[in-house]
Amino acid sequence: MPTDATRDDVGRLVSKGAQLVEVLPREEYEEEHLAGALNLPLRELTRALDVLRRDAPVVVYCHDSQ
Repeated sequence: MPTDATRDDVGRLVSKGAQLVEVLPREEYEEEHLAGALNLPLRELTRALDVLRRDAPVVVYCHDSQ
């Protein structure tokens, strides 16, 4: 279920073993991304799901330009 989370929330989840995925386009990811994040661009996400572990939660992050 999608929910809004702060960077602190994300840090806590990742420290407990969650996987961090940024769905930014590769160019944006290369410019700036959260430490330890895996880049799976949104357009490629469904084709790349096999790289995620099944035994841990997944935090998906996308920069909100608003």
